[in-house]
Amino acid sequence: MSFSNFKSLGITVKELQVIYTEANFVAQTMFPVSEYFQQDLEYVMREGVVNNSEFAICENLIYPILKEVWKAYSSKFTLWSHQMLTCDDALSGYPEYVLARRSPLGKVVFDKPYLLIVKAKQDNFDWGWGQCLAEMVAAQRLNGESAIAIFGIVSNGINWEFGKLEGSKFTHHPAPHSIFELKSLFAMVNYLFQQSEIQLSVHQEMAV
Repeated sequence: MSFSNFKSLGITVKELQVIYTEANFVAQTMFPVSEYFQQDLEYVMREGVVNNSEFAICENLIYPILKEVWKAYSSKFTLWSHQMLTCDDALSGYPEYVLARRSPLGKVVFDKPYLLIVKAKQDNFDWGWGQCLAEMVAAQRLNGESAIAIFGIVSNGINWEFGKLEGSKFTHHPAPHSIFELKSLFAMVNYLFQQSEIQLSVHQEMAV
């Protein structure tokens, strides 16, 4: 079954037997936002057509922010766009973006995923989280290690929501963050990248 067939968070929780909780687990970890980036984003939002389609939202609003944060972590992670993610016949599809470990074989090899980012379908965050959680479960199973937390983001370009899957427990951060509070949003996104990096370092040390 495709990830997009999971139409709501409740359906995914029940179908995949995940425990749902809410908590403010994301801590703002400051990230420097250049004046050029802020001015460029403001210009695009003011003069461009940024939300006429899901592709436009991804290209104009979501990816630029992810890319800006990813640059600080590019030695350890690769940021994939619309990369096929297949766990089994029931869990497969194309997440909008995946942050995965940079493979020792090179950047062209898709390795263990740590962070999944999904566009909210028609601004329907419930559907978006239903899909994102299914992708997070697939990533967890592919990694083969339930001890590693998988992070998720659902966004319509303007509002961003965050989640975390640890074992069979999914935690939804209840407070969304807006692109109009750019420094705060960057700090939230940076936290997920940072936590992914910490987990990767611990996993590598254990493997030695």
